[in-house]
Amino acid sequence: MSACAIVGINWGDEGKGRMVDLLTEEYDVVVRYQGGGNAGHTVINEKGKFALHLLPSGIFRDGVVNILGNGVAVDPQNLWAEMEEVMSQNVSLTPENLKISDRASLLLPWHRDLDELEEQRLKDKKFGSTKQGIAPFYSDKYQKKTVLAGELFYPEHLTAHLADLLEWKNLTLTKVYGAKPYTMEALKEWIHDYCEKIKPYICDTGAFLRDANAEGKKILFEAQLGSLRDLDYGIHPYTTSSNTTAAYAPIGSGLPSAKVEEIIGVVKAYSTCVGEGPFVCEMFGDEADKLRKAGFEYGAKTGRARRVGPIDIVATRYGVEVQGATAIALTKLDVLSYLDKIPVCVRYLLDGKETDRFPFPVALSDSKPVIEYLDGWGCDISKIRKWEDLPKAAQEYVLYIEKEIGCYIKYVSVGPERDSIIIR
Repeated sequence: MSACAIVGINWGDEGKGRMVDLLTEEYDVVVRYQGGGNAGHTVINEKGKFALHLLPSGIFRDGVVNILGNGVAVDPQNLWAEMEEVMSQNVSLTPENLKISDRASLLLPWHRDLDELEEQRLKDKKFGSTKQGIAPFYSDKYQKKTVLAGELFYPEHLTAHLADLLEWKNLTLTKVYGAKPYTMEALKEWIHDYCEKIKPYICDTGAFLRDANAEGKKILFEAQLGSLRDLDYGIHPYTTSSNTTAAYAPIGSGLPSAKVEEIIGVVKAYSTCVGEGPFVCEMFGDEADKLRKAGFEYGAKTGRARRVGPIDIVATRYGVEVQGATAIALTKLDVLSYLDKIPVCVRYLLDGKETDRFPFPVALSDSKPVIEYLDGWGCDISKIRKWEDLPKAAQEYVLYIEKEIGCYIKYVSVGPERDSIIIR
């Protein structure tokens, strides 16, 4: 078996979806192994433009099987809406090319409610949640208080299980937040409206993956968000609530025996960040507005304007280490074409000293960026498809990043379309 993971190196929004869409031509199976519908992967190909949130980005390739693994927060309501939208654009989704793990837990309606209620309670100390219920979901999962997708095939057991969860969850909703309680009738209606629709896609995906492995099939693991949003290794507590690292891919996919041989880390040619938390290299004012507009930096899920800055060598090097990346895909290089001089965050200033090591999360708020400038190339590069055709300054920018982060840059993206890529 050949196994590859495509992961984010920074804060997320690096362009993982476009890389999965590109590389799935070489793979038989694509697996989402963690996260939920709280972030988006934008994909542009011959079938149109798509903003995916839960669906794996391999769904556009004929003959590729796409799996939502046991590590994913499966939101039946939002998943079905996304499936309908994609199918309306003439993309076929069947139980043959889309499979949902029966061991994946279902994100229930109260998870979204609790997410919003807690953000309201935190006020100016909020984490910047997308309010998709991800943190409450994973909290419940590790308390063993979620419903597995496979339970939908056992209706009597499911009703009893939901009754127990309902009693417990209503205590939090009503006593802690003063919110309206849920009823069994409302839950049954929700199950009928959404869970029954995705039920045909639910199966033992672990068995499917073991068979695929035995047959020598090539498997691609698709991550959500990036290294700095990882629950254990990110900018705690401004992280997501799952592990975004390639090391988790075998566990969250349903094939714990998998050996991930290739790890492609995706890095944007500049830095972007959605949500709260420290962002040392952040730009402000007109400089930030110009970069944001040039790259159309608005969240695929939330529509929120992304925070922007120059590429952060310190954070990127750390992300490469955390992911164990074997190669890098550098995206959106074309966006920087308007700049005469390109800023780069080369080190941090912390406690009066310069450092190239990524600090402990608490120290990030006291860190300042050390900026240096590289020459721009001042011309449109979006039509270029060969490395040797890139302007010398663009080549030097890529090679500088490669040297500083210590990982080979194999792919250089010069546009959002599938074929807007330079392979070195």
